[in-house]
Amino acid sequence: MSKKDNILGKIIEFGIYGLIILSPLPAASVNEWSILFIQLTVLTMLAAYIGMTQKPDINRQLALSMKWPAIFFAGFFVFLILQMLPLPVDIVKSLTPESYISQARYMPDFDSSRLSTISLIPVYTLRKGLELLTYFILGFLIIRTVTGKKQLLNIVYALIISGCFQTIYGLIQLYNENPRILFYEKHYNIDSLTGTFVNRNHLSGYLEMIVPLCLALIILQVNKIRLSGLTWKQKVIRLSEKSASVLILIICATIIMSLGIILSKSRSGLFLNFFSYILFFGGVTLIFRRDINTNKWMKRVLILLFLAIVLFSMQLGISSALDRFDDDELLLGGRSTYWKNTWNIFKQYPIFGIGFGTFTFVYPDWESNGTPIRLFHAHNDHLEYLTELGILGFLLLMAGLTALIVICIHHWRRSSYSSAMMIAVGGGVGIANIMIHSFTDFNLHIPANMLLFSMVLSLSIAGIFFKRKNKHSSNIRHKNSV
Repeated sequence: MSKKDNILGKIIEFGIYGLIILSPLPAASVNEWSILFIQLTVLTMLAAYIGMTQKPDINRQLALSMKWPAIFFAGFFVFLILQMLPLPVDIVKSLTPESYISQARYMPDFDSSRLSTISLIPVYTLRKGLELLTYFILGFLIIRTVTGKKQLLNIVYALIISGCFQTIYGLIQLYNENPRILFYEKHYNIDSLTGTFVNRNHLSGYLEMIVPLCLALIILQVNKIRLSGLTWKQKVIRLSEKSASVLILIICATIIMSLGIILSKSRSGLFLNFFSYILFFGGVTLIFRRDINTNKWMKRVLILLFLAIVLFSMQLGISSALDRFDDDELLLGGRSTYWKNTWNIFKQYPIFGIGFGTFTFVYPDWESNGTPIRLFHAHNDHLEYLTELGILGFLLLMAGLTALIVICIHHWRRSSYSSAMMIAVGGGVGIANIMIHSFTDFNLHIPANMLLFSMVLSLSIAGIFFKRKNKHSSNIRHKNSV
């Protein structure tokens, strides 16, 4: 690799680290200036990738496997362009008469206009579409440039450091008489741990995607320092090696972040934190199914870690988090009202939706009982996306994600390299956590969380494919030497 390509590669690498550390800090990057910072950073990274004379060598199978997801995602962004595109009024009226009626009702001089859009507010569709495109580009860059195990692990370590910082900082502010979110005074969720996030559920969602990666690293480190068949002297030497120290640090980080989820008092987070261990039991069983002794050892490690977290949780007062399950707000008020009203909006604009990113401005007209605060999101990401995109856009987006997941599962099952498989399990469990949590909240509308979602998903893909490429290359070198 030339010196220029090496410098451009470092720009991409440090751009990833910078986004990991900085994106959660300014209130999870919910402000316009922080979103712009993310976009400019990713744009700089993309320019560096385009400027590379020799791109990082990726597995040919990876490029072929991404064909159908790329087609679906490209179709999705074409759909967003269609939502924003000025069309003759008669065409909009025939495609989505509801949008035509709404714009005729609220837009001045609409009768004299010859053009209209499917999106009720196209400028917000453009803004939200560009933000989403940023996360797609970031995922593309990770898949294309993270081609080695060391790169992959360093990024995971950076995520763990960020998660631990969020928890430790949140603990300090939780017991502070005048709690802050860095540069801002903290006004919401005063009794809960939120880190630099405004909402406890969003900190919980952030940590839910990182903790499973910690579990993956724990399994990998335990597998490195297996003690079976060793003498006591050999065991002492093995435990004094670097792998044992790394294992202890990762276990501590896992406990810290798990306690952060519990002290956030997020009901979904509390459930999903324990659910992660159940999924990992299954993953360990599949990966080490042929090695019965290793399988048993790994399960014991997970059980002991789980019990340690439960014990610490009881000491810190998990009852305050469990008490929130007695609150009937989730079913009888609040969210149920939001979901009902949002569903009514969807039924009015079923095919093309109201326009990506327009929910905040459309919802107030559909609030049946009134709300004392402005509702920015539906507290259900899946339902909100369905309402904004309609059936057509939502299906394109879900088809791309589904194709991606199916392809990953297919190649994961064929992989014989336990490190790649375990990293993929960690990322998969993290993705499953946030997708489930998003049925009761709007984690995927928080920039820091959506950025992390893109990172974890792309890291899982990189983890599945990069070793297959290296193995293939080593086989070629072996054949040539023979």
